[in-house]
Amino acid sequence: YFIARDPAFRETVAAWEQAGVAARWPAAGDDAWVGTPGMNACVKAMADSLDVRWGVRAEQISRDGAGWNVHAGEECFSAATLLVAVPAEQAAVLLADVAPGFAALAASVASAPCWAVMASFAEPLAYASDTFRSDTASVSWAARNSAKPGRGGSEAWVIHASPARSRELIDLPKNEAANILLAEFFDATSIAPAAPTHLDAHRWLYALPQALMGEGARFDPALRLGIAGDWLHSPRVEGAWLSGRALAQAVAPMLAAQEV
Repeated sequence: YFIARDPAFRETVAAWEQAGVAARWPAAGDDAWVGTPGMNACVKAMADSLDVRWGVRAEQISRDGAGWNVHAGEECFSAATLLVAVPAEQAAVLLADVAPGFAALAASVASAPCWAVMASFAEPLAYASDTFRSDTASVSWAARNSAKPGRGGSEAWVIHASPARSRELIDLPKNEAANILLAEFFDATSIAPAAPTHLDAHRWLYALPQALMGEGARFDPALRLGIAGDWLHSPRVEGAWLSGRALAQAVAPMLAAQEV
């Protein structure tokens, strides 16, 4: 889920709600929201009118005269202005040769990892609440995903390991990490263990950055290069959106001047 507290972001979320791609989720808190029918629905709505290439990994950035090239495997994309909005650790690598100042800023940020487990069951688990939180257990957060607005189907839970536990398990194969964390979820919630009908895990390496609070975004008009991300504002969906908005506001005057 994500929260919406900043007035500008609240306006955007209200528009998402009206468009049917976001809904309140009271089980997680009064100001909690989820994308509908999935968490990526809001991103897809924003990208609907844009030329977005999903599943493409940027591997290298290089200068091309006054412009930029982004190398992605066998593909290469060119642009006059380049805005980099990826996790700090990845930004540090991409920018090292072309913008060492930005790269050093990104390299100063460390992110905590998170193992996320997805488990489905044939029958509902004997747990009254749709969410679980803990500051001390190896499982820090879990949610009955099938109870979120816009979801359906069989009983399904998303389970997040704590940062400390995620580091301990960071190099394990995902099936091994999934089984360990499912067992620890049952132990933390005192739920009688049940065999899942589906079990998977995702290792989220850069889940929680120690954000450079107040930075917002950076833009170099001489290079026509900018950086944004939650690591430049606050480690939340709202922080990422506000950072992106700050970068857009920095770039917009330059683009407007070119059109005059």
